Amino acid sequence: MFTGLVQAMGRILRAEDEGAGRRLAIAWDGLASDDPIVLGESIAVNGCCLTAVAIDGERFEVQAGPETLLRTNLGVRAAGDRVNLERSLKVGDRLGGHFVQGHVDTVAALQERRTEGEWEFLAFSIDPAWTPLMVPKGSIAVDGVSLTLVEVAEDGFSVMLIPHTLAVTTLGLLHPGDAVNIETDMLARHVQKLLGR
Repeated sequence: MFTGLVQAMGRILRAEDEGAGRRLAIAWDGLASDDPIVLGESIAVNGCCLTAVAIDGERFEVQAGPETLLRTNLGVRAAGDRVNLERSLKVGDRLGGHFVQGHVDTVAALQERRTEGEWEFLAFSIDPAWTPLMVPKGSIAVDGVSLTLVEVAEDGFSVMLIPHTLAVTTLGLLHPGDAVNIETDMLARHVQKLLGR
């Protein structure tokens, strides 16, 4: 379980195909030495919950299977790319974002980006199958970042980003056409299933 509050922007050092999956080596610069990553730990990489399978100080490796590659943007990430990183919640941690499982639903594409004062407006297109799970002022995770939805259309949605979010996450680096990982609100998914019965 995560909060969608990104703790660091990591850097992909290496991306290698492993059969139908991929192995990523990632640098977490500035990781606290008194709280090292441990083998088997869950880490959200661009919002996707992955397991640390190898560790070397501030560097760690994860594996992404076929289902993960199908639903996320991790299949197109390469050495040098930046990724959002968040460690899983500990009991007693503050919950400043919203409950994020790290189970990415799908990808969306950035359609429009415009500056509004110090803020930035970002509009994304998405498969219309996912927008029934979104409501204005509701929560969404975009590349692992907990955000508030501004507008929701049949095939898209928009968000507004403050300067801090632009500076400390990969969302500040996005260009039109870029793909982002989307996790809809898990409560909305459960309600939809219950009402669907």
